[in-house]
Amino acid sequence: MAAKDSIGKASAAAHAAQRNQYIKRLIEDEELRGNLLAAYTAARSAYGRVGNGKPAAKALFEDRKLQRELVEAAVALREAGEALKEPARRPRKRRGGAGRALLLVLVGAVLALALSEGLRSKVLDMLFGAEEEFDYSSTTIPAQDAPSSVGASAS
Repeated sequence: MAAKDSIGKASAAAHAAQRNQYIKRLIEDEELRGNLLAAYTAARSAYGRVGNGKPAAKALFEDRKLQRELVEAAVALREAGEALKEPARRPRKRRGGAGRALLLVLVGAVLALALSEGLRSKVLDMLFGAEEEFDYSSTTIPAQDAPSSVGASAS
């Protein structure tokens, strides 16, 4: 009778585990499992360093490797906690990559315009029309002739 009761308890525990969202995430999310494994490994190593004969306080303040392992464990646990808070990530479907290709063409065009003066002038001519080149000729009197003609008219 006791064996039947323990089978019933195990079955109930298995059903409860199937309904638990955290256990589902642990089974499905490889990154979460990796973070938890990294935290466990770093914490176990740090625990081994603390128990090496030194007083714990002294080891904590002086042992740089222990400090680094504790930081690694804390970071991995924080990342695992954040992953549990976030909704499960769905794998992104790759689309044709048209957006990436368009961005690449746009960057190439900007670089070509920036680096090629001939291409830049052609594009500006197409957009704003060709530059009109003209020779400038002054209609004013040169500065050397001006004082003599002003003085002659004043007398």
